Amino acid sequence: MANTLSTHTLRQRYLKNSLSVALRNVLVSEAICMVDRTDQKTIEAPYITQQTAAIQAVAGTYSVSAMTTTDDTLTVADEVIFGTHVFDFERLTSNFNLTADFLDDLTYSVGFGVDKFMLNLVCEDGTGTYTTPAGGFTTAANIPVIMSNLISKVSGYQGPNNGMFLVIENTDMVGFMQAQVASGYSYADSALNNGFMTNYMGVDIYVIRTGTFVSATLGTKTVTNDGHRVFGIKNICTMAAPRGIRYEEKGVTGKTGKEIVAVSLVGGKVWTPTASQIIDITLA
Repeated sequence: MANTLSTHTLRQRYLKNSLSVALRNVLVSEAICMVDRTDQKTIEAPYITQQTAAIQAVAGTYSVSAMTTTDDTLTVADEVIFGTHVFDFERLTSNFNLTADFLDDLTYSVGFGVDKFMLNLVCEDGTGTYTTPAGGFTTAANIPVIMSNLISKVSGYQGPNNGMFLVIENTDMVGFMQAQVASGYSYADSALNNGFMTNYMGVDIYVIRTGTFVSATLGTKTVTNDGHRVFGIKNICTMAAPRGIRYEEKGVTGKTGKEIVAVSLVGGKVWTPTASQIIDITLA
């Protein structure tokens, strides 16, 4: 006859010495933006309005035009913040270091909030636009067409090209993967052997989770990016995050233990002179 035992009478072993966490989204905004972590509230970048020289028959005469300079300003006006409380009895009697584990998760949550804010800001403020053929990125035959059209929109400019990027959601990978394995020779072999390739036609591709591009109010910024993706030239946008992600531990009157909070100030700017090199993609 089998005995009925309490689960507490049985031996147990923990898989690791810290709490497990849910799957975390990859963060990409730092890969496509210039990042400034100084303590500045504002970053200024005045620019000269583009002029057009006259082409004329030799006459020796000309018209005098005014040159115009315009201020362009990034202002840090938002913050991403999350806090919790660890009671002293929880800290003392737990098998895990709750303060360290919670702080790790708080820091990630704030980092993802900054990333989501920046990706939506870049997509919203880019002045270039493109609408995909029906089926968007999920249709393999569309991929070469979409990519060639996007590349053509940022080509032909003088000055350094820091490389191109495309940010898509995980559901968009379907068309890319089918297009890659259908390509000829070594490229298809590499895709088949190694899985999804993160560069296509010279464009670095970053995959984020579904639901990152949203139509919502994010702090002081209202965006309408549901069903949108973003493409452009790297490092022509700026993300300001003074001192990065910081955390505090503080005692609270009437409670044992510590309250812990993680916070990051954030601001972003798609600079006016190069805003046309950021393409807001609408999926059809």
